[in-house]
Amino acid sequence: MSVSPVQIDKVDHLEVKTFADRKALGDNAGRQIAEKIKDLLQQKDEIRMVFAAAPSQNEVLSYLAQDKRIDWSRIVAFHMDEYIGLEESAPQTFSRFLSEKLFDLVKPKEVHLINGDNESEHECRRYASLFNEKPIDIVCLGIGENGHLAFNDPPVADFEDEETVKTVTLDEACRQQQVNDGCFSSIDEVPEKAITLTIPALLSGEFLYCVVPGKTKANAVQHVLTGPITTNWPASILRDHPNCTLYLDKDSRGGIQWDV
Repeated sequence: MSVSPVQIDKVDHLEVKTFADRKALGDNAGRQIAEKIKDLLQQKDEIRMVFAAAPSQNEVLSYLAQDKRIDWSRIVAFHMDEYIGLEESAPQTFSRFLSEKLFDLVKPKEVHLINGDNESEHECRRYASLFNEKPIDIVCLGIGENGHLAFNDPPVADFEDEETVKTVTLDEACRQQQVNDGCFSSIDEVPEKAITLTIPALLSGEFLYCVVPGKTKANAVQHVLTGPITTNWPASILRDHPNCTLYLDKDSRGGIQWDV
């Protein structure tokens, strides 16, 4: 049974839906993504999707994996980013996370994974070529504690980036989040470099679904929604996208009442 959001806001072009708890948030976001997938598959032979890999996405990925009405044999899947220097078999790789949470369960038509073990510039060119073959239909993303989208941290975020995929140096707040999320036991274990889709690449998706649960995201959410659109809080650019929905729970929304 669908649970209605406790509040719906509009911030510029961005629709913001707040739910009572993380489970309600994840189920509703998953349901709406699934409905959009099915709607698009009635209009075209295949669709192309991009997925974020983070614990914040667990409920949405679980919902999508269990929805038997989705024809994954007509879906081409990408992901957003990957560490440089971790072995492919390392449990912290995002390719492994998404394979275990979704791809191995639903068997999409094609799955394109970033290989952080490959020479970085070659891998960026290879992945960009695959990504740019056809338009992206749906992007499922989140927001980092520092406001990043994928691994576009504030120091490297560029709203006018001419690249599709690039190598980046991760800032300390981003690396600490990986510890906070339980992916690494200490910041020293977190790689310093990564490969990421750029912000224009992410925004090229026709429909964006941004899932942001938890109190650790409340500060970022406040800046993203109430401050200026700026690379200091990269996710603020979502307010300019014509078809983006942001899903919050009461923890990530925080106690503020936005003047929007």
